[in-house]
Amino acid sequence: MPKYLVGNALRLRSLAKINLDLRVLRKRPDGFHDVRTIFQTVSLSDMIEIAYTPSRRLAIHLDSDIPGNLIDRAAQLLGIPGHFEIRRTKRIPMGGGLGGGSSNAAATLLAIPALTNKCIPLEKLADLASQLGSDVPFFLLGGTALGLGRGTELYPFPDLKPYPAILVTPGIHVSTPQAYKALNRPGKDERSTPHAVRCTPYWTLPTAPPSSWPCCNDFETVVFPRHPQLKLIKGKLLKLGADLALMSGSGSTLFGIFTNRIERDSAVVSLRENFGNDKVFPVSLISRGAYRSLWWRQLRARGDEKTWPPQSRYAR
Repeated sequence: MPKYLVGNALRLRSLAKINLDLRVLRKRPDGFHDVRTIFQTVSLSDMIEIAYTPSRRLAIHLDSDIPGNLIDRAAQLLGIPGHFEIRRTKRIPMGGGLGGGSSNAAATLLAIPALTNKCIPLEKLADLASQLGSDVPFFLLGGTALGLGRGTELYPFPDLKPYPAILVTPGIHVSTPQAYKALNRPGKDERSTPHAVRCTPYWTLPTAPPSSWPCCNDFETVVFPRHPQLKLIKGKLLKLGADLALMSGSGSTLFGIFTNRIERDSAVVSLRENFGNDKVFPVSLISRGAYRSLWWRQLRARGDEKTWPPQSRYAR
């Protein structure tokens, strides 16, 4: 741990996500799109280190290998006085549909109140998270969740098994605005009509094998023709034994979910021969229970009540 991270300091894992399913519905009057997606946390993570010194003023020093991110904005929105030294070490590839920046922002929203002994209700944190980005509120929840609207309207799903999986990040840049534009969704789309039946098949996910999950990603229809390599990677994941393979978000990360860890590990070796060790990540699906346990441990939260969001035993 760096020398400045002593005393009131935390070292945090900030987990990535994948979209097990992603449907783009209609364009909204505010310029965004309504979506219907299934978020899922996975074990790949960035490292965030935060040291706190009491002060009457808010001062943030961010020592990051990637300049300009949501961590500073999240700390500013919280508005808790103090001097915060923050270091982030990236491992989640940027711009790949894995939500690394959003996860970092949510980690900041969870960590600073616990570090400063403040009690901030989940509703308030969720409001701040939605101001930072569409994916940020999900990382206050973790596990498996249905996301509606801009993705900020969340409905927790029953936990999935900790299936082994692979992430392949080929480093191809996919423009999210261009991908939405290419889908050419109208202002009114019958698929955006709220109807519980449309989500009913998703509730079978915890009891069905991944090969039978009713999952797809609408962005593949416009991204794959522009970047054929991504379609080839998806095909290779399936050929190597993945029960389900999809692109995450608007790309360019591809993931494969396996039911057999030995088969997954063999696929990792094969894929790394083609793409290198820094482009292929063996991971596992992380349940909501495991996600919360991780945060209770790393925030040294009070363990008697298991409150959420995690709170310091001295919270007020």
